[in-house]
Amino acid sequence: MVLSSSFSHAEPNKNDADWPSFGGQESGGQFSAATAIDASNVQNLVRAWSVETGDIVDASPYDGGTSFQATSILWNKHLYICTPLNRVLALDAQTGAQRWAFDAHEHISEEMPRIAGNCRGVAIAADEGTETSKKPCAARIYRGDVFGNFFAIDAKTGSLCPDFGAGGIINVNDFDNKGRTGLFLTSPPAIYDNLVILGSGVGDNMFANADDGIVRALDSRTGKLVWEFNPIPPELSDRTGGANVWSMLSVDNENGLVFLPTSSPSVDPYGGVRKVDIPYANAVVALDAKTGEVVWHQQLVRHDLFDYDLPSQPILSDLSINGETVPVVIQITKMGFVFTFNRMTGEPIFPLKEIAVPASDVPGEFAAPTQRIPTTPEPSSRQTVSREDIWALTPIDQASCLSQFDELRNEGIFTPPSIQGTLQIPSALGGGNWGGASYDASRNLLIVKTQNLASIIRLVPADPNEERELGSPIEFLQKPLNETPYRLDEEFFMSSWGVPCTPPPWGELVAIDLSKGTQAWKSPLGSIPFGPFHLSEEWGSPNVGGPMMTAGGLIFVGAGMDNSFRAIDVTTGQQLWQDNELPAPVNSVPMTYEIDGEQFVVVTAGGNALLGTDLSDKIVAYRIGEKKGWFNLLLEWLGVD
Repeated sequence: MVLSSSFSHAEPNKNDADWPSFGGQESGGQFSAATAIDASNVQNLVRAWSVETGDIVDASPYDGGTSFQATSILWNKHLYICTPLNRVLALDAQTGAQRWAFDAHEHISEEMPRIAGNCRGVAIAADEGTETSKKPCAARIYRGDVFGNFFAIDAKTGSLCPDFGAGGIINVNDFDNKGRTGLFLTSPPAIYDNLVILGSGVGDNMFANADDGIVRALDSRTGKLVWEFNPIPPELSDRTGGANVWSMLSVDNENGLVFLPTSSPSVDPYGGVRKVDIPYANAVVALDAKTGEVVWHQQLVRHDLFDYDLPSQPILSDLSINGETVPVVIQITKMGFVFTFNRMTGEPIFPLKEIAVPASDVPGEFAAPTQRIPTTPEPSSRQTVSREDIWALTPIDQASCLSQFDELRNEGIFTPPSIQGTLQIPSALGGGNWGGASYDASRNLLIVKTQNLASIIRLVPADPNEERELGSPIEFLQKPLNETPYRLDEEFFMSSWGVPCTPPPWGELVAIDLSKGTQAWKSPLGSIPFGPFHLSEEWGSPNVGGPMMTAGGLIFVGAGMDNSFRAIDVTTGQQLWQDNELPAPVNSVPMTYEIDGEQFVVVTAGGNALLGTDLSDKIVAYRIGEKKGWFNLLLEWLGVD
């Protein structure tokens, strides 16, 4: 796309096999047209190179443990990736050799501690002909951090771009965000024309009056504010906040639209301070990318009390239905539902129906009496659990599960939080989550990574005027909900042995034929370490991260709690290849690209401190190696180099 300013986003056409943004393209989808690796040769996949970034803290998340969740992007035969300790690296895409490293802490206040923070990726925008240009900052890498700093970095040198903001930096907390929690940046921005469009993270369970989740478009050269969209109604801005976009935005360049997956208003589990409709919360919102004006919106959860924010990048594509091609936006959810709308009008592709849902029994609260759900496809994750469903390894831990179960309120999906304690399924982790889904338009096939876990949520009466501290043990989370009459105690629904009480599989890949709205296949995903053992792979695993699909007919995915990376046949769900010897789980989204006719697949095998997995700082690239003879296979089995 040629622009009047000569500033253009480095996005390929649909036939290219590059990966210039988090989801492969600004339209999302986590799909590549690359075909060099396919079912006929994937068994010959070997490690091409690996890099250790040095950015790792092996500790619990509350002690600063790292989670390496980033997906690399490709530009001009270089990979660009952010690390959990606030650096950006440029690597040679064929060899992994480091070209430069940008350290944010060399450019921000010395008072800012070097703490571990999630970073899911960076974004790039480039002038026409930048590959051969020597002009400074003709191509710019954009990266945000947990302090709200937003950097513009020269893609060729790693230096800050001095004409952007204040010497290459803008802090989003310098804007009026109408709350008291502060914003942070963990996901890459979207690029449209000469605009860089930012969502943000909000500490929405700290204070009721969290910062509003304002989406802002900045001039991509100067950083000047062009427009902003606030999902919180003005009359509620001093009482609630959030409804932010912490995940990835999508851009329809052809039609000039940007799509937002918005989150819950603050605080998530108690809505007594926000008894007015907030239609742009928990919604797919389509904005005019030039002006920020709302074109259409669809709210997917009313008066959210469940932390069922929209967790993943909307997928913009075309869908073939009964011989007709329709432009669509596909949104997965934490509830396990998949919503599909006409991209131009917002009309549902599959009918939605109203269902009655349980009422709240918490003083000062109410719950929406009905919710809308799609009639098809069927949910990709479990949404109910009965006493007969309770699962355990032994009678001892089954008894502990049943004892907990019998004390809880449990009336199916959308059962609201209670003082008694509520069994929530899916949990606030999903269902679907930020790793999202992968979509192949040629097959009308959506691959959803999902999980079947429950949690226990309990509102505890507290002094609304007392400022409460955040609890620390991951097994039992305390969320303060300041400025409300309650705090939230939350834990996973686990046995005394630390195993989910819900029946397996706990993690799955689900293939959905969107032209029919039916599931094509399901396959368990991952395994759980349990002492020195791994529980059965048929039971799957809780998961963080997501799948990537290629035109070669393969799905590449890690996501589980085991240290494995897999290639799966897209038509059957059968596993075709696996690397079981990574230092930590692949809790990220893989990416792929072709250079000089050779295809590479790249992942971050860093694990996740929040899940208590092994941790690492490793980036690994794979390619097709020479076919191994029996003698080389024997040496490999014996561990001989």
